[in-house]
Amino acid sequence: MALGVRLLLLLALWALVVPARSLREAGDGGWWRPGPGAPAAVAEEECCTVERRANLSYAEFVQHYAFSRPVILQGLTDNSRFRDLCSRQRLLALFGDSVVRLSTANTYSYQKVDLPFQEYVEQMLHPQDPFSMGNDTLYFFGDNNFTEWASLFRHYSPPPFNLLGTIPAYSFGIAGAGSGVPFHWHGPGFSEVIYGRKRWFLYPPAKTPEFHPNKTTLAWLRDTYPALALSARPLECTIHAGEVLYFPDRWWHATLNLETSVFISTFLS
Repeated sequence: MALGVRLLLLLALWALVVPARSLREAGDGGWWRPGPGAPAAVAEEECCTVERRANLSYAEFVQHYAFSRPVILQGLTDNSRFRDLCSRQRLLALFGDSVVRLSTANTYSYQKVDLPFQEYVEQMLHPQDPFSMGNDTLYFFGDNNFTEWASLFRHYSPPPFNLLGTIPAYSFGIAGAGSGVPFHWHGPGFSEVIYGRKRWFLYPPAKTPEFHPNKTTLAWLRDTYPALALSARPLECTIHAGEVLYFPDRWWHATLNLETSVFISTFLS
């Protein structure tokens, strides 16, 4: 057999046996890990009910969304450099020894636990137990040491929209499949997914959702959501990598990470 033909055959065989994981990691920053799958309840919604807008102007943002309803923004910033720095390998190299503060996944009384970032990534980024209570569920979603993480945050470009009288503050996090924060509200803000997918559920301020403050979002989706009348269901949508969700002031919202997700929020406080 000619050498050239033999090389072609070897290349073809190699392409067939390359693990799917190595191909996938090229696009997910290495955050997907082999092992038990995510809970079966973790899935995208049947129909996204939050509007997506590309290249939205500031005037349109203020007139149609800033004070009235959420919107998913596309194409406003280029965070490819920040995304590269948020790969699993690079974050562990830069911040593996840094201490991060984890919070429990309940609504009103967050408990805090400090541990090294590497320990969190290597030991706690597993799929959510569907039957764990919120106060037994810990993950990293926003208690950042801004001095220690400044070398990362300076590469992030937030959405170029602000509201009069507010000051932006970052909240960076990484969470496993099935994890999330149950319903709560605060001031307005933006939330961008860097890797993974994050499903959001939102209610306007005048419509308090039905939920238990110590049940996880995954448990709420399993136990409460199916029984809701269509008129009582929240606005909902899955935010993909590179998309930014804006939520107005005092809107109730809950989140559910559909896979290991890296995300950053810009709160306008």
